[in-house]
Amino acid sequence: MKEKPPPKAPSTMLAGGIRFANAQELLDFLPADERALMEQLREFIISEAPDLKERLSFNILTYKARRDVCFIWPASVLWGGRKTYEGVRFGFSHADLLDDPSGYLHRGSRKQVYWRDLTLFAKTDERMLRQLLAQAVQRDQERLAGLR
Repeated sequence: MKEKPPPKAPSTMLAGGIRFANAQELLDFLPADERALMEQLREFIISEAPDLKERLSFNILTYKARRDVCFIWPASVLWGGRKTYEGVRFGFSHADLLDDPSGYLHRGSRKQVYWRDLTLFAKTDERMLRQLLAQAVQRDQERLAGLR
């Protein structure tokens, strides 16, 4: 009779197996450059969309009203065991509903979730993300009212 192999350890896809209990633990884990950018983006979201609720989901910060609207994902929080970008990824959960004629957001092969990878938060990024965030919040409200 063959011996069964030992059970596999739980997945360590997220941040090397670390699970953060709250946003502060996440920020404390990050290198200084990512932490500073995360704090800037967090303040930006709170000031531009104060009704969104911040929560930790899959070890990243997400913001929601009725549904998830956007997220900020530092590169040091790994998915799939490897780092695939630098800085912080600012993403929209339902970006397929947004008007982005300049193609500011990247979509890869995704149908719904689009993002922008940032290593600094320039004025151009602030202007573009402000417009897109306002649209995203509006689309979420329209979905609540049954308009989309």
